[in-house]
Amino acid sequence: MRITVIEHEAEAGLGYLAGWFGPVCDVVRPYRGEEVPERAADGLVVLGGEAAAWEDERCPWLPATRELLRRSVLDGTPTLGICLGAQLMTMACGGVVERGGDGLEVGLCEVSALPEAASDRLLSGIGTAVAVQYHQDVMARLPEGAVPLMTGAPYPNQAYRLGESAWAVQFHPEATPGIFASWAASSTLERAEELVGAVRAAEDKLVSTWRPVAEAFASVVRGG
Repeated sequence: MRITVIEHEAEAGLGYLAGWFGPVCDVVRPYRGEEVPERAADGLVVLGGEAAAWEDERCPWLPATRELLRRSVLDGTPTLGICLGAQLMTMACGGVVERGGDGLEVGLCEVSALPEAASDRLLSGIGTAVAVQYHQDVMARLPEGAVPLMTGAPYPNQAYRLGESAWAVQFHPEATPGIFASWAASSTLERAEELVGAVRAAEDKLVSTWRPVAEAFASVVRGG
C-alpha cells in the first residue's frame, strides 16, 4: 500500500498522519520543485497550506493538484483532502470555494456529525467532537453528488464524501499541538497563547477521535 501525499509547505506536513498511516507515504513537495504526478498511487492525501485554492500564480502547482484530485475521484482512488486540499477537491469537482464571510476560524473548534455520517466508513461513530481549525476560505457550495457528513459554526460544510472513496475535511485531523503552535507563532493571531494552550490540553481527545478516522482511511486504501 502506497499513499501519494501532496504537501504544499514545510510547516503543514503529515503530522499525526505519518504515524497513523505507517511508513507508506510518498510525499511530493511541489514548493521544492517536485512534480505533481498525473496519477496517485493506491491512495491520495492532499494537505493544507496558507494559499487560497484559486491562487495559481502564488502556487503554480495548484492546477496540476486539482487535476490529480479530479482524476482520483473519477477513478475511485481513495482520496482525502484536508483544509486547502478539501477546497482544491471541491473546486476540481465543480463546487465553489470563496472567502468566508465570518472571517478566520482558528483553534480548537467543535464539529458535529450529520445523519449521513452514521454509515460512513471514516466518520461513523464520531458524533460531536473537537478539531483543530485554521482557515478563512470555505467550501461555499459542494460538488454535485457530494454527501455532507459534518457541520459546524460559523461554517457549515466541514466534511463531505464524494462517490464511495473520496473525502474532504475542512479541519486539520493531522495537526499536532506543535504544528498548530508553529502556525500561531508565525501569525499575528490575537490570543495565540490561549489558542495553543487549548489545543495542547485537548491532545488526548484529538488523538482518540481522529486516529481511528486515519486508520479507517488506510483500510480503504488497502481495499478493506
